[in-house]
Amino acid sequence: MFKIGEYVVCGNNGVCKIHEITTLNISGVDKKRKYYMLKPIYSETSTVYLPVDGEQMSMRRILSKMEADSLLDSIPQAQVLTIRDEKAAEMVYRECVQSNNCREWIRLWKTLYFRKKNRLEKGHKVTAVDSRYYKLAAEKLCGELALVLGMDKEEIAECIEGKFD
Repeated sequence: MFKIGEYVVCGNNGVCKIHEITTLNISGVDKKRKYYMLKPIYSETSTVYLPVDGEQMSMRRILSKMEADSLLDSIPQAQVLTIRDEKAAEMVYRECVQSNNCREWIRLWKTLYFRKKNRLEKGHKVTAVDSRYYKLAAEKLCGELALVLGMDKEEIAECIEGKFD
């Protein structure tokens, strides 16, 4: 069980702080069921409610500083994703994003970084799908690492991309 004040990474909401554990007074909802009230740190107006007793597959604790440093050190060895079929690429990307796993986000970002570089060198545009998932992977990873390491998201992005080549 997570505690009030703890930072977590929650699915598509990114890094959130647990503000409260409460019940909901909404018609059709079990009034006795407890929920985490989460506030995404990069979206001040949003609030997310997740059942305390539900499967928390999409919610995990943020990395420790030691884990974040280790993750950054491992970037040069991270393997790019194998994309055999361009039509199935988005499915592979989506699975990485939804994994809620920093190492998978790095693999995705690294893959898309090199795909982008390769396409631009050939005079082609970056595909909309690649561009969208590139931003998603970077956003998720930089949001968490910025909080953990006390840096700006832009600094983290530069650091990570500097380790790709």
